[in-house]
Amino acid sequence: MTTDNPCGAGDGEWEREPDPSDSLRTFGAVVQALREHAGLSRVEFAELVRFSKHTVESVELGRRMPDESFVERGEEALGNTGALRKSAPHLTRGEPGFAAWFRRWARLERTAVSLCTYECRLVPGLLQSEDYARAVFEGTMPLLTDERLDAQIVARLDRQKMLYERPEVPFSFIVEESVFRRRFGGTEMMRGLLDRVLEYAGLRNVQVQVVPLEAALHACLDGPVRLLETPERRRLAYCEGQQTGRLIADPKEVSLLHHRYDRLRSQALTPQDSRGLLERLRGEL
Repeated sequence: MTTDNPCGAGDGEWEREPDPSDSLRTFGAVVQALREHAGLSRVEFAELVRFSKHTVESVELGRRMPDESFVERGEEALGNTGALRKSAPHLTRGEPGFAAWFRRWARLERTAVSLCTYECRLVPGLLQSEDYARAVFEGTMPLLTDERLDAQIVARLDRQKMLYERPEVPFSFIVEESVFRRRFGGTEMMRGLLDRVLEYAGLRNVQVQVVPLEAALHACLDGPVRLLETPERRRLAYCEGQQTGRLIADPKEVSLLHHRYDRLRSQALTPQDSRGLLERLRGEL
């Protein structure tokens, strides 16, 4: 990474939704380029590798992981350049458990030197208990298979390890009180959730603040936002909505979101008062 161009991406690149697997799409593009250079149509190439035309198309578009036999026969059909054999071991299917539009942000989180989150819908994923996360995913539309649901939960809990494993990184969370009062999944689940949030709030590097119900209009009414700073001291933002997420790199826009978040910090309860409120909410269950 460089300060001006992290991960080799321009500002416009940062704001696009990431592909399900960049490595698969890159591999597919190489296959297509070599095939076209050899003067072969997809039908002709499919006959040589003994796969269907549709399989060839899926591989070239990055939608399918190529079989080992596809790689070997493809090498022979395309001149034994070694490009397919050398790149195949590095192929991945993406990051299971993460929505496509969230994957790039999840990667940035792992190396960020600071993270800030404002939420008004649900408890932030980094603070959720396992039962709460399961209830959230079980209510997702379209419905998830058991395998996909388990992958989502594992990915979410794995992200939470950052809070313990990176004690030098400050994590700030500002959450609306209504989020903690919204009950679903039963009393025991909500108690477990509040216990988890209070546990994390007790960490030296984690700050949890609650925006009380009686709070007046505040700076982040436009919706949830996440902010981070990279090791190169570049600040980025992320906003998420229905089936989409936007990673924001434009300095002016990111600066505005940071100003809003900083203002909200002064409008929310202090960490100490927030802890007291969460303890009272748990006692009411």
